[in-house]
Amino acid sequence: MVEVPFFHHIPHLRYIWMVAASTIAGVMNAMAGGGSFISFPAMLGVGVLPVQANATNTVALWPGQLTSLATLRNDVRRDLLPTVLGTCLVGAVLGAETLLHTAQNTFLRLIPWLILIGTVVFGVSGPLSRWMRKRASKHHADKPIPWLPLSLALLPICFYIGYFGAGGGFLVMTVLALFGMEDMHELNAMKVVAATTSNFVAIVTFVLTGAVLWHYCLISMVFAGFGGWGGAKFAKRVNGEVLRGIVVATGSLIAAYFFWRQYAA
Repeated sequence: MVEVPFFHHIPHLRYIWMVAASTIAGVMNAMAGGGSFISFPAMLGVGVLPVQANATNTVALWPGQLTSLATLRNDVRRDLLPTVLGTCLVGAVLGAETLLHTAQNTFLRLIPWLILIGTVVFGVSGPLSRWMRKRASKHHADKPIPWLPLSLALLPICFYIGYFGAGGGFLVMTVLALFGMEDMHELNAMKVVAATTSNFVAIVTFVLTGAVLWHYCLISMVFAGFGGWGGAKFAKRVNGEVLRGIVVATGSLIAAYFFWRQYAA
């Protein structure tokens, strides 16, 4: 447990903390991504158990993914939908069920590693995105992608998204690029399809098993949406690499804090 001590003495402060953290997370997601690096530790900070904090955070941030999918629907590769959706269904259910059967202390020990993995993936996403854009600029026609190898490659990523998720969407883009997809708009759309579907499957699992704390979830959902609206308006004024650097620095600091808590105890 990593609850912040003074929340015991000022109970309403935990809700103010959730409002602030959720708003910042929404801004980060709209501008660069990585909002979970803020909202998930915030839920731990107000005393939510690690597994329930991850489940609640997943539910709270999902509506933002859904609105992104609605915006990008025209760029979705219809020929790949059965493979991607089927793999997301299987992988995310397995990931979510594994999370729910993970002991709280075990998951707490995994948190710094999971945040570190997400931070590293996010950090390398810049160079890899440039590589994918360079490939796309050559205007090669996309070749048919075999469904079975693609499904096998996506399965562990969908499992990871169902279990924790930070950085999972970009891993989807990387796999699709390695299989020959070169249009950046299609890559981004399929990333959102996979992330939205995997998280939705995980959400259904979390809700049915009672793992979601709705009073925190609804607060986070509303203010993450508000932050996303404001962040989207501000995003075009800020250099993308600066934003990426801020997210990586934030994730690194949070991972370092959890490592310190774990090994100092």
